[in-house]
Amino acid sequence: MKLTNTTLALRPITPKDTPFLREVYASTREAEMERVPFWTDLMKKEFLTSQFEAQHEYYQKNYTGAYFWVIEFENKTIGRLYLHENFQGKGMRIIDISILPDYRNRGFGQAIFKDLMNRAADLERPLTIHVEAFNPAKNLYTRLGFKKISETNGVYHLMEWKHTI
Repeated sequence: MKLTNTTLALRPITPKDTPFLREVYASTREAEMERVPFWTDLMKKEFLTSQFEAQHEYYQKNYTGAYFWVIEFENKTIGRLYLHENFQGKGMRIIDISILPDYRNRGFGQAIFKDLMNRAADLERPLTIHVEAFNPAKNLYTRLGFKKISETNGVYHLMEWKHTI
């Protein structure tokens, strides 16, 4: 997939990206780790490593046919985007999008979302993403026109965007 912001690029993940992908994953759980001050840094690292590995294995096994990309900004790896363009034959699913903290709030996520929305419109498919209720990114999704269509365990919201004519 080509992005309209030419400073950004996507490339398929490789095994060499695993340490970076682990770092991106850990960055999404920093606030959570601050709430367990009795854990040592080593305990946090081991926990996050095991959680990353479980998630990574789950995504690889359960999203057959999906794209697993690293997001690059001016040739620096800054995040990950996992996308299934024909999820369950019903629409496009953003499995995961995560950007390192130093690159957040710079419009990169919004630009990628707009490209994904355009792709979904071209394919005449809805675009969905799961997000935790307390995740600040939910505000961006809402601004872009995503609507909550279901909730799991009171924590995970499934949000959907549909192209309107």
